[in-house]
Amino acid sequence: MRYCLLILFLARAAMAAPIDSSAFRDSSGVTLSSKADRLRLVWQDELGGPRRLVLNLEEPERLIEEIGTSHTVLRGIAPVFLMTVGSRDMDPRRGWIRFFDKVNKRPYQTHRARLQITGARVISTGKSTTVIIDRLTAGSFEGQLQFTVYAGCGLVHVEAVLSTKEAARAIVYDAGIVRPDAWESTSFIDSRDKWNSKDPLGKAESLSVRHRTIIANSKSGVVAVFPPPHKYFYPLDFADNFGFTWQGRGYRDRVAEAGMGIRQPLNGDNRFVPWFNAPPATKQRLGFFLLAGASNTRVMNGVKRFTRGDRFKPLPGYKTFTSHYHVEHTLDLMARRKRAGKGSEIPAELVNPGFKQVFERMGVDLVHLAEFHKGRTPRLKTEERLRQLRLMHRECERLSSDSFLLLPGEEPNVHLGGHWISFFPKPVYWVLNRSRGEPFVEDRAGFGKVYNVGNSADVLKLFELEDGLKWTAHARIKSSTGYPDAYRQEPFYRSDRFLGAAWKSMPGDLSRDRLGERVLDLEDDMANWGAPKYILGEVDVFKIQPDCELWGHMNVNYLKLEQLPKYRDGWQPVLDVLRRGEFFVTTGEV
Repeated sequence: MRYCLLILFLARAAMAAPIDSSAFRDSSGVTLSSKADRLRLVWQDELGGPRRLVLNLEEPERLIEEIGTSHTVLRGIAPVFLMTVGSRDMDPRRGWIRFFDKVNKRPYQTHRARLQITGARVISTGKSTTVIIDRLTAGSFEGQLQFTVYAGCGLVHVEAVLSTKEAARAIVYDAGIVRPDAWESTSFIDSRDKWNSKDPLGKAESLSVRHRTIIANSKSGVVAVFPPPHKYFYPLDFADNFGFTWQGRGYRDRVAEAGMGIRQPLNGDNRFVPWFNAPPATKQRLGFFLLAGASNTRVMNGVKRFTRGDRFKPLPGYKTFTSHYHVEHTLDLMARRKRAGKGSEIPAELVNPGFKQVFERMGVDLVHLAEFHKGRTPRLKTEERLRQLRLMHRECERLSSDSFLLLPGEEPNVHLGGHWISFFPKPVYWVLNRSRGEPFVEDRAGFGKVYNVGNSADVLKLFELEDGLKWTAHARIKSSTGYPDAYRQEPFYRSDRFLGAAWKSMPGDLSRDRLGERVLDLEDDMANWGAPKYILGEVDVFKIQPDCELWGHMNVNYLKLEQLPKYRDGWQPVLDVLRRGEFFVTTGEV
């Protein structure tokens, strides 16, 4: 194998570890007591029920001596972390702002973190209390293990906080809990919404589950393990469920104990696999949550509270809008019809396609596509291009309803520089390869008005005439590296038909408090450039099916709209709201 797995043994302390509780505050809502090498934290959850966590600083291999509610649910478990460390290709043009990287194709090492307890500190911040345990190491990374509990919440937040002095590091991590003698069983909801269970003493395996959650069952209750979803997933092109949890003995051939937890497949979707940035001296926070409860159903309901069941909350006066999807439904339908020799029928599997089911399940009201991303669009002959557009428009209308709008859109990637997104308030026919002498606009039988565009001036004129909007896709990264900066003085950028850019949590960096700082910085810059511009959320993934893990990649725009437009009437109100900046972007938890 090209990599080495280093086992982390949690070494027994030779003498009592010093405990510094001078920064603990009773006002945090947490009660702290210590005896010998034990730290006991007691607090109340959101329903006023008791929660407790007892840490044994003398026996790291059973560090979590107790976790529970009014009674102990699990005893003698320990957190486990596997950090996989590779190298970032530090292209001088892109630096840390990378997506087009394949870290998994270069040498890497996976280290199981090693805890040698030399001391502990207890710090209160507002209504939370954190226990910081020194010293944790994983290869060239070193730091602390942290446990945070929150008054009014049942969660226990477990984090390995690690830094390195080495340059150009990129990382992923697996984590969870282990115990030599296991628990009774491991439960989860699979990606097809069925409850399943496994023997924790069986051979370790990866599992595709719902809500990124796996549960240890004991005779006195259950404990769930799950990640912070939007921080745990590094950006990928596909949102498939690649088995983001694990359970059993011998995980990755080195975790000998019975265990379970969360995992990141090293090869991602086998396209571009950028992992997470880990610049020197940054504190990388490798985290997961524990939640104890009385039963599988009750604890799963508790887990789902934090993402509202992976569903965006309805907000009076607003509609949820999401953009930038390459589901390629139109091309898929055309290909299936061609294979079947049936020119107008809808195949059964596309009558209600999987992507629509996913969006409706998540509470999304409007979906804006970015179709025809196959690279041929700018060179297509006019008739072929127009037939594709006509089918996309018809399918968007067929799949729309009074409660859901599927709206046509593209990522044309010609004439302006970098990649950009198009959005019109109604179906518009336009061809991207205008030749010399060809008219800008013409009437074509079966299509009506058709625009031929061949440069940025044509694009601007089209968007002015049809009241469209365009913006930079994945600004300053991917194939938009250097944009919109490079064209910020161009007439098409300065016009009110150019919205600005789109936000996504990319690249990933586990040391940052905020997601997507790349575009947050751009928003500041665009404000200083003069013309009013806005940032909307984008997701930028390809095929979506009901068993996908989309939530971790997802964001949504809440548009200030009282009513959903009807497809046949056009959707001008949607573009008007965007142009006025009457929307906000969220990942859903807030």
